[in-house]
Amino acid sequence: MRTVAAHLYEQQQQSEALLLTLLHDALLPLGVRAELRDNDTALMVHRPQVGLPVWVFVGYGGAFYSWQSAEKRHPVSDVPGAARVLADYVGH
Repeated sequence: MRTVAAHLYEQQQQSEALLLTLLHDALLPLGVRAELRDNDTALMVHRPQVGLPVWVFVGYGGAFYSWQSAEKRHPVSDVPGAARVLADYVGH
């Protein structure tokens, strides 16, 4: 049973990394700098001006990108929309 659980956990991590990579790629044309961090479990989005970066995670069972302590979120099914909302949020 542990092997199955470990396999499912690994699949979830890979799925989240793919979703964060897609978001990263959608932010590039908008001029937003971002980088995958923490073994590809988080996307660190830089602000264009002085300020702390925004950390983005995949949460809610893999259904949403979330940031700002999960107060802000956007469906992973709309990657371009999430990129636009996030770009606005960081002030780009």
